[in-house]
Amino acid sequence: MNELSEVFSTHGAAMATALLETAYMVAVSLLAAAVLGLPLGMAVFLTQRGGLAENRLLWSIANAYINVVRSFPFLLLVVFLIPFTRAVMGTSFGTQAATLPLCFVAVAIYARLVEQIMREIPAGISRMADAMGATLPQVVWRIYFPEALPGLLYALTSASISLLSYSTILGVVGGGGIGDFAMRYGYQEYNFLLMYTTIIIIIVCVLAMQGLGYRLSERFDHRTS
Repeated sequence: MNELSEVFSTHGAAMATALLETAYMVAVSLLAAAVLGLPLGMAVFLTQRGGLAENRLLWSIANAYINVVRSFPFLLLVVFLIPFTRAVMGTSFGTQAATLPLCFVAVAIYARLVEQIMREIPAGISRMADAMGATLPQVVWRIYFPEALPGLLYALTSASISLLSYSTILGVVGGGGIGDFAMRYGYQEYNFLLMYTTIIIIIVCVLAMQGLGYRLSERFDHRTS
């Protein structure tokens, strides 16, 4: 217990800063996922063959982006995007700069999850609405989103956990965060108590995110009300 107290007294401030950096990276990338990944996933679903807004060109472009980004090893993607990151952010180092490639991954991950969730909605529902003369926006906003909302919320939780894992790699390019903190002050300095403590904190964060996502999903699931 004394050793643990010493760990927090010595490295507590640095650990808190690292946690804030990680929270920033995950929050910004989640925002990108919600703002860009959701419509991208909907576009892939709606423009597929037989979709309500079938468009092979748009589907091919959107689907290619998702497939390419998701298949890229994340560390190589970060390195690949360094020139773009430097051009946009003015630097390729630091937490803000490191968040940019994380946003690319967040959009691709969530878009694919959105597409999969939409595919689970019975096709007869949208066909019936279409037969009744509902426009595409009406079908999307009044049928698809209310029906898929619990799944979309839970998928956002799953995406956030994946992004938390990816964020631990960003220390390689000077992104900081809790993963970089664990490697720098724990592993590299042979302070294994600090490293294991950090790992436990990460696990607790993941469990908290998972629990919150489950409760939100359950709250908006009309089938359980």
